[in-house]
Amino acid sequence: MNKYIVQPVKRPAVNYRVQRPAQTGFSSPATHYSEPRIDLNDALIRNKNATFYVRLADDGFAEFNIHKNDVLIVDKSISGRRGFLALIIKDGEFKIERLQEQTAYDIWGVITHIIKSVAV
Repeated sequence: MNKYIVQPVKRPAVNYRVQRPAQTGFSSPATHYSEPRIDLNDALIRNKNATFYVRLADDGFAEFNIHKNDVLIVDKSISGRRGFLALIIKDGEFKIERLQEQTAYDIWGVITHIIKSVAV
């Protein structure tokens, strides 16, 4: 039994298609077929006024599979719960922690997505 719910990506209300130029010669068979662009802001962000992007400068958080140049999407409007990854302030520095119930944290924001950097 799969406990995960898969939600399809909604099509954006804004149409980003480029207007086709005037046709000359034979048309391409694929001319009539074009998919709308996926707007990552619509797909990944719940509250744009409380969401920040953080790019990692080093591999200091490899224990969470977060590496140099990965981008964290951090939402400050989400209250942290046990098991969430969060960007916290500890000893005057930003740290990443998996939240536990018994520990008090100064939570800066909850990490909602990690965009992995795969290009060197």
